[in-house]
Amino acid sequence: MLTRLFMYHTAEDPFAFPVGPRLLKLRLFVQSGQGLSCTVIHADRYDSPGCELPQEMERIGCAGAYDIHEALIPAETGKCRYLFYIGNPAGEYVWYGERGISGNREQAGAFQYAYIHRPQAITLPAWSSEAVVYQIYPESYHQGTLQGITDKLPYLQQLGITAIYMTPIFESPSGHKYNTSDYYKVDPGFGTLEDLKELVGTAHRLGMKVLLDAVFNHSGDTFFAFRDVLERGEASPYKDWFYIHSYPVSGAPVPGYETFAKAEASMPKLNMNHPEVADYMMEVAKYWVREAGIDGWRLDVANEVNPAFWTRFRRELKAEFPDLLLIGEIMHASGPWLRGDQFDGGMNYLLRDAVLEFFAAQSAGPVRFMEQLLHQEALYNDQANSAMFQLLGSHDTLRFLTACKQGGRGWDREATAMSRMRLAVFFQMTYLGLPMIYYGDEVGMEGATDPHCRGLMLWEETEQDTGLQEWYKRLISLRQQHEVLRKGGFRPWFTDETRNVLGYIRRSEQDRMGLIINNSPNRYHLELPNYRCDKNLLTDLLSGLNIRSSTRILVEIEPFGCMMLY
Repeated sequence: MLTRLFMYHTAEDPFAFPVGPRLLKLRLFVQSGQGLSCTVIHADRYDSPGCELPQEMERIGCAGAYDIHEALIPAETGKCRYLFYIGNPAGEYVWYGERGISGNREQAGAFQYAYIHRPQAITLPAWSSEAVVYQIYPESYHQGTLQGITDKLPYLQQLGITAIYMTPIFESPSGHKYNTSDYYKVDPGFGTLEDLKELVGTAHRLGMKVLLDAVFNHSGDTFFAFRDVLERGEASPYKDWFYIHSYPVSGAPVPGYETFAKAEASMPKLNMNHPEVADYMMEVAKYWVREAGIDGWRLDVANEVNPAFWTRFRRELKAEFPDLLLIGEIMHASGPWLRGDQFDGGMNYLLRDAVLEFFAAQSAGPVRFMEQLLHQEALYNDQANSAMFQLLGSHDTLRFLTACKQGGRGWDREATAMSRMRLAVFFQMTYLGLPMIYYGDEVGMEGATDPHCRGLMLWEETEQDTGLQEWYKRLISLRQQHEVLRKGGFRPWFTDETRNVLGYIRRSEQDRMGLIINNSPNRYHLELPNYRCDKNLLTDLLSGLNIRSSTRILVEIEPFGCMMLY
């Protein structure tokens, strides 16, 4: 029997989750390299044992030590009982259920998905699947004002942008504005409430959404409540809004209170467990949607705020503004925050790490890159994956082009840096989720990590890489033209470790597209398995070349080239 093999499933997200009112997706991990086949048998929880129906599971791919298998099963009543049957090529098998692995079906027990409650995770804002996001650091953009950003909205429209996300714009003494002084006031250096309204209104007329950045984990030390604590100490009615260690309160030489990160005196941590603080910040969030008409929030340091607040935050905001997009900044695996009761999606820094490894540093090959993609996708349910901000860089990281110049194989790594950057952009625009462009990346801006990645936007055409800019435009246009690139699933196609080439498929019930990336300086002739049998002729949408499709597909790919076969 196969009792010594690794298997894992639990009847909760992201291993079991609804993808519709009467449809459940199941995800099972089994040991890789064994050629295992997996079948799920399922029935209504209250049906008599023995009447379960079998359904073969699809092997999605290998994530290193384990293979991922998935199945969509009907759950007409919303109540489901199921059990896995796993076999190998030699005919050996086991049952796997709630009680573990057994050669006996009854002794393995059955997993129970008690009831599909139609969680809000099923419903994302209708506009989000179409979004290509552009992050702006206001101080460094056009004129450093909201009016300057408004003036450049036609530029963003021509690029193909459909949503902009701005780092904080509220009153603060710093350039980055993450130490908020007044949550109800636009920083005077950026403009006024009327300037923000004009920006949002103009963006909407041009078909763009606007997301703002909110910092509810900590305030600034010039925030009115903290100022009162500094002045009045224990007599302050706001002393419990923060985590004060000792009185009198002082920020030097070491803060006498809890802060963001380590001893950041200008950023005292807010006590979001306190009802008054939670109420205050809830009203802040609602105010800017009501007053300025913004379309979403990106929430800073979201993983350090009490999840109970985020549950309330989502419930109240979505009740009043159902089309609002909520994105949490979590710089590690963010599954617990993406179960449908807190955020729609997150800033996907894990994906960025994998992209950096493969394209910029070239310290990982196609096999590890594909394993990373599958592993990370398996951390989240389908709705969360479709709402992740897929970024190559942000205001907190070094610029991606800089990373490419610092890494890569060979003596000519700087000469190939732009080619590898272009491949990373190709992947970003053809992968799951919402591609997010950090301002200036589209024209080849460079810079080390914070603060050097926050330089002034390059507006002079002589300083811009217009070829890269056109590449962005073209890929964004192709993404918008083909629904399968925006809403289709992701599947591995092939990996060629020795050539440093890989392929993947975006697919839906109606459509399929094959994507190929050659992350090497060599031209290759590739013989590939056919990924669709309904077409005799495929077209590379980038070159216009027609390619015959039979049982095998023969392609020639340029050095550091890519193909989009449709």
